[in-house]
Amino acid sequence: MVAIIKTGHSIHSIFNYNENKVKQGVAECIGEGNYPLDVDKMSDTMKLNRFLKQAALNDNVKRNSVHISLNFDSSENYSKDKLMEVANLYMEKIGFGEQPYLVYQHHDSGHPHIHITSIKVRADGSRIDMHNIGCNQSETARKEIEKSFGLVVAEGRTKNQNIELQPISKGKVRYGRIQSKKAISNVLSQVLSSYKFASLAELNAVLKQYNILADRGNENSRIFKAKGLVYRILDENGKPIGVPIKASDFYYKPTLKFLEEKFKSNSANQISDIRRVKNAIDMAFLRTEISITDLVKILEKEGINTVFRKNAEGLLYGITYVDHTTKCVFNGSTLGKQYSAKAIQERCASINPTEQKNPNLISKKLHEITFETPKSEIVAVLFGDDFRDNKYVGSSTIMSQLAEMITQAEQTANYLPYELRNKKKKRKGQSNNR
Repeated sequence: MVAIIKTGHSIHSIFNYNENKVKQGVAECIGEGNYPLDVDKMSDTMKLNRFLKQAALNDNVKRNSVHISLNFDSSENYSKDKLMEVANLYMEKIGFGEQPYLVYQHHDSGHPHIHITSIKVRADGSRIDMHNIGCNQSETARKEIEKSFGLVVAEGRTKNQNIELQPISKGKVRYGRIQSKKAISNVLSQVLSSYKFASLAELNAVLKQYNILADRGNENSRIFKAKGLVYRILDENGKPIGVPIKASDFYYKPTLKFLEEKFKSNSANQISDIRRVKNAIDMAFLRTEISITDLVKILEKEGINTVFRKNAEGLLYGITYVDHTTKCVFNGSTLGKQYSAKAIQERCASINPTEQKNPNLISKKLHEITFETPKSEIVAVLFGDDFRDNKYVGSSTIMSQLAEMITQAEQTANYLPYELRNKKKKRKGQSNNR
């Protein structure tokens, strides 16, 4: 289960969004919390007024509306009763158990999900603090609910699992405003909640996989100067097509200001996530012959897409890696200089010609390496004396990866060979013959 929490200034907007879905026949209000009547006995006015009257108890709470979506795996088609049980327990665990809320089941996307609308003002007029609620209360609630109800776990998916989102096909999208907006919204709702990106360029590296672009316009445009943002659908050549849609037109407001807040929270990347991408790249260069096209195909097999940035003359100036397994996005410079666009081009051109002629040499030479072999000698064994001091081939990352290949290929994940265990430092004065 994946939970997404949004707050807003307008209770009317969130309420009308869900009720309009009901009127369109793609959603239904399946339950309520802390209302005097069941939903089937209340009019729209009665539902809305319950929110408005309690929110009016504290005019100082500007962002007083709350919109939550709980998203389930495509295999989980649960009954309304079970969805209400999940919703009630979730609201209780995040501190909204005594708040009025409405639960809507939506049927307009490829996976089962519900929407919950509520407010941040308590019955006594106090304000509910939602700072870090997504990382703390919501994350704890999600894990407990997954365990209690036997839901598909949002974490720990295998790397071979198919990516849920599929690129938007030009043939399947009508370029009218409503269809375009729906297509973009479906992708944004999953990408913004699942992927970790720290800049607009990194976000676009993901969105372009689904033929979408978050566009600020050029530096002299009115939208850029006003710090605005629009979303566009791209054709198969990566060119914008159809009518651009303002970020503020989407109900969850994925504006530039909203994205900049996510950039800050996503800036601290996990070392293990970075290491996975770096190791995948370094292992690709262990092959005897490789071009940039080959590198792209090899990384794709590992669930990593490579996005190149080129200038007007077609020259490559930037590279971004999108890891669909960890849902992380990294610019080449973030991983290190040897993973930047310029370095990748150089590494693709620095393969030893001798090795190209004999593809079996590397596998044979691996057996010549021992635990005592110096790093420079490992490089010489694998790539020849001319590459002994090559700053890319002899990088510490690739050497550590080689060590793992040599020492742990036949071992279990938790086993550490004796030769690699850190020896404990002896204390001063400790006898050698103790």
